[in-house]
Amino acid sequence: MLTLLTAFRPGDAELTLAELHRRTGIAKPTAHRLLAELDGWDVIERTPTGIRLGMRLFELGQLVPRQRGLLEAAAPFLTDLFEATHETVHLAVPDGVEVVYVQKLDGRRGPRVPSRVGGRMPMHCTGVGKALLAFGPSERLAAVLDAGLTRIAPRTIITPGRLNAELVAIRESGVALEREESGAGVTCVAAPVLDVDGAAVAAISITGWVNRLDPDRLAPAVRTAALGVSRVLRGRRD
Repeated sequence: MLTLLTAFRPGDAELTLAELHRRTGIAKPTAHRLLAELDGWDVIERTPTGIRLGMRLFELGQLVPRQRGLLEAAAPFLTDLFEATHETVHLAVPDGVEVVYVQKLDGRRGPRVPSRVGGRMPMHCTGVGKALLAFGPSERLAAVLDAGLTRIAPRTIITPGRLNAELVAIRESGVALEREESGAGVTCVAAPVLDVDGAAVAAISITGWVNRLDPDRLAPAVRTAALGVSRVLRGRRD
């Protein structure tokens, strides 16, 4: 059942049974039976032309405790950043060698970045990812280096030495910068959300056009927001 559900990709409003069979390799009779059970639980919905993910799946996703608590703590800080800058604001968490975006407020005048809530990006080429690496456990960085620094854009950092040097600078300044490393024309400034032990559990960023967004001017605001979320999370844990 999980194989069928994870066959859906960003942009898939619905899929046919034939396409699900092609993507998963599950025999059509078996897929048909499993989908009938999922339909009974409102996890998927049948349409005249195919199958789409159901509302029950969305409701279950909202119950994930770690992300729910983080979103509640971060919401006012993210809103303040957005209202002050009108640029795209992200909140992301680490998952393996990638970041997962758990919140995104779309800027009104910035670039249309491909990120989305629930979407993923390699950790080494994003501002939030580099903030998570700089202030995260050594095992996190080791996993990213072992997986290889894939080039996503012309300016993606792909050498361990250069990435390590940048992480040292991020630890000193408290903010991470990304300059067209995940996409042409895009820049961002990010800061880590820290737990009681000082390890990054999430990161906040502001993203905009590289020729218009001034990371140095916005860095204090991003860092202040991240520190605010960190304090709220620590207070709840206490």
